[in-house]
Amino acid sequence: MKNDVTIALDELYNFMKEVFIGLGYPEEQAKISAEILIEADLRGITSHGVQRLKYYFVRVKAEQHLVADYEILKDEAATAVIDGNHGNGHFISYKAMEMAIEKAKKYGIGMVVVRNSTHYGIAGYYPLMAIKKGCLGITGTNARPAVAPTFGGEPMLGTNPLTFGFPTDEEFPFVLDCATSIIQRGKVELAARDGTPLQEGVVIDRETGNSRTDAAQLLKDFVENKAALLALGGAGEELSGHKGYGYSAVVEILSAALQNGVFLKDLSGLDEDGNKAHFRVGHFFIAIDPSFFLGLETFKKVAGNICRGLRNSDKLPDAIRIYTAGEKEFDAEKKVRENGVPLSKSIQEDLIFMRDELNLTTYKFGFE
Repeated sequence: MKNDVTIALDELYNFMKEVFIGLGYPEEQAKISAEILIEADLRGITSHGVQRLKYYFVRVKAEQHLVADYEILKDEAATAVIDGNHGNGHFISYKAMEMAIEKAKKYGIGMVVVRNSTHYGIAGYYPLMAIKKGCLGITGTNARPAVAPTFGGEPMLGTNPLTFGFPTDEEFPFVLDCATSIIQRGKVELAARDGTPLQEGVVIDRETGNSRTDAAQLLKDFVENKAALLALGGAGEELSGHKGYGYSAVVEILSAALQNGVFLKDLSGLDEDGNKAHFRVGHFFIAIDPSFFLGLETFKKVAGNICRGLRNSDKLPDAIRIYTAGEKEFDAEKKVRENGVPLSKSIQEDLIFMRDELNLTTYKFGFE
């Protein structure tokens, strides 16, 4: 196998869909899971794309990521509460945002919260669902403990993305999709795959508080709570690490308090005896229909003017351009559609492993 290869979007999507079907997902759920993973690769967010496929493969095999059999606990005018029953987080979240959009179309705003779910993939997928329906979209999710609070060393919070998507009158929407930590665990996984160190100041040792850069060892130490990611702003308050910590706590509360869900260390994926258990993460989804204000076109025009104003402002002497959220992802999508999804050698090995495990004999990868 070569170190640098690409695979066509359609081939990769179909393969991922067949993997999910082979694991027992109904076709609709398999399609949605594959769509969410391919969206990450399309937008250049490689930490949440095909490189995560084996993660889901292993979890489903261990019966930790089961077929979605969610339950609607409460359904009011503009709100709803869903219990995911430990099922497929992609499908549960798709249905939750779909419900939020339907409510927004009727009442101007819709909010749906979920408990007892599993990893829902790239957060930006769900605001994009709202944008396609002429709405604003907001989402967030808690996750297994990985981030230390300011002045702390113990992992307590997840990477807890707080994600917004707004339609504009430009070719691409404004989509801010980022964790409330400096980096997420997926970036550590990528560094470990590539054998490269992390940058200083993004992960600390729990006992000493010193910066750690050894990605492969960190993946092991995260499991034993010996190291922690840092919130946006970094350690202490000097560079406003308390602000990232605060926003992460906001996501934790909205992902647990409205739905009476699990939070903080209870999301470790272990039971009281230290045995593996469901992660039971929570999510929230908000859709807002601007037609209930001064109209979609007005919103898109003003949002577009704001983005253009930012990009056209004075640049620093050595800067090439100024970006707004969603622009780099738009550029990445054009390149991926033309050239395919890049695969590292370790991801190639993962695809072959999963193909052989599920006996998907029709797939003959060109990189073998």
